Amino acid sequence: MPELKTMGLFFVTAVAEILGCYLPYLWLKEGKSIWLFVPAAICLGLFAWLLSLHPTAAGRVYAAYGGVYIFVAILWLWLVDGIRPTMWDIVGVLVALLGMAIIMFAPRNI
Repeated sequence: MPELKTMGLFFVTAVAEILGCYLPYLWLKEGKSIWLFVPAAICLGLFAWLLSLHPTAAGRVYAAYGGVYIFVAILWLWLVDGIRPTMWDIVGVLVALLGMAIIMFAPRNI
């Protein structure tokens, strides 16, 4: 069950990071309100806090988190940007998730 908790936490963390970056993007590229920086800052603070909740070494968490971030970013591409992922996007996501699983869940002698 810790694997599901880790994946869920990584997923929520990735959404917070993407929102924290996407909201200023809307101001820069689409002329939306500068007030979007307020929820963006909150999202980025939440992102940093969520990463701190993992019980393993920070460097390992950051490395593994990248795999889930790639998955969520491609999901965002599809659901928010309306661009269907290519086969190569999906292959890349699978490779990234495999890397994440190896980094986070491999047996260790601590």
